[in-house]
Amino acid sequence: MASLPRRAVAEALGTFGLVFFGCGSVVVSSLPGASYGLLGVALVHAVVLSVMVTATMSISGGHLNPAITIGLWSVKRIDGHTAGGYVVAQLAGGVLGALALRFLLPAGVVRVGTLGTPVLANAMNLMDGMLLEALLTFFLVSAVFGTALAPDAPKVGGFGIGLVLLFDIMVGGTMTGAAVNPARAFGPALVSGTWYAQPVWWIGPIVGGVIAAQLWERVLLKRET
Repeated sequence: MASLPRRAVAEALGTFGLVFFGCGSVVVSSLPGASYGLLGVALVHAVVLSVMVTATMSISGGHLNPAITIGLWSVKRIDGHTAGGYVVAQLAGGVLGALALRFLLPAGVVRVGTLGTPVLANAMNLMDGMLLEALLTFFLVSAVFGTALAPDAPKVGGFGIGLVLLFDIMVGGTMTGAAVNPARAFGPALVSGTWYAQPVWWIGPIVGGVIAAQLWERVLLKRET
């Protein structure tokens, strides 16, 4: 197994890619000629997560998400020291990804939005937002267990995990942003100074991730005797 610093670098790199390209697709969607809309944003998130999970899977396990890491820690798939290191690395990667967007994209484009920070729709209150993020993250973590951790899981790399973002964003994107990842929300929020409803993207995903991890570990993957 790789050392914790090496695994942490992999987690930071993968999360950097997710935030840079995912948030970048949101920012650039406001430009003339960028007519890909919600479907395009969903596809970018799905593809970049699929690739980065696959790229880092053999080094760190390809979590790239504190909700996944905490879910795995809750069922003792990883220890607390590793979980803490991963979460710090993921948050750092998210911040660096947002900083890269801020300094690489034209200032006028960056000022238009909030660097892709997820937004809670006016029709949603905090509790509704948390519940929706929890449900969306439940299916993301279910994909982790079903396609990567199960002993007889299909060999699809990270693509079974990344593709969850496609249907998550198509359903929840206009409601909560469907971040399903505290690091994906924290990075652009910190760099842009946009903190409204931030608990939605921490409490919701972590609760959904832990529930999914418990269900899969204790019921769906439990060996029958």
